[in-house]
Amino acid sequence: MTGSRSTFLLAAAALATLAVQPAFAAGAEALLPSNLSPWGMFQNADIVVKTVMVGLACASLVTWTVWLAKTIELRRETSRAHQRLEMLESDTSLRQVARDSAEARDAVAQLIHTAVRETELSHGIFDDGFKERIALRLERVEGAMARRIARGTGIVATIGSTSPFIGLFGTVWGIMNAFIGIAETKTTNLAVVAPGIAEALLATALGLVAAIPAVMIYNALVRSITGYRALLGDASAQVMLLISRDHSRRGMPLARAAE
Repeated sequence: MTGSRSTFLLAAAALATLAVQPAFAAGAEALLPSNLSPWGMFQNADIVVKTVMVGLACASLVTWTVWLAKTIELRRETSRAHQRLEMLESDTSLRQVARDSAEARDAVAQLIHTAVRETELSHGIFDDGFKERIALRLERVEGAMARRIARGTGIVATIGSTSPFIGLFGTVWGIMNAFIGIAETKTTNLAVVAPGIAEALLATALGLVAAIPAVMIYNALVRSITGYRALLGDASAQVMLLISRDHSRRGMPLARAAE
């Protein structure tokens, strides 16, 4: 009789265990997000993590916008600089290049205009002081044009250097919330914990997506700007050569030659 009773109790305990397991699984499944895609994880994320993700997406958009705008601008300005250089290297005079670029506002045209202006102010006196003044004017124009063409690249550098840390902040915040959720649900079931951690790691992934192209784009823009500045340096040298050649050929005051 006692043996039958023990067997009955063991069977009842086994049935109770089998009944509890599906109930626990159903409860765990109820805690799981219904959508584990990137968009679903974004929707289920904390407001702070969402803000980080949106900020990183906007930063990435700014990066690509700056890349497109600066690429078009650099190609246009580089093409114009090459055309002006060909003109300066031809058998021409200061008067002729000043006329050809009278209405232009590109960088090399600005170099020509400032050189003509200095010849007028110096009354055609060609001496060492005149050369220094011309060189100083050309250097100032080069710097101004280089700063103008580099406008907007600083923000790309900032995005490239800070995006990983911003994404890491979102991840740390999301993992904190995941552990808080573990404490509240009193379960360490990986199926329940993993979605919250995945949502947090999505912020780091977006940070890298924003940072890696930004660093590559910044380096490419810096190389292009360096090449453009080299073209301006060549143009300044050609302007100096043209002034000296024009003075030697004509044997007349440079201010008259520039009229």
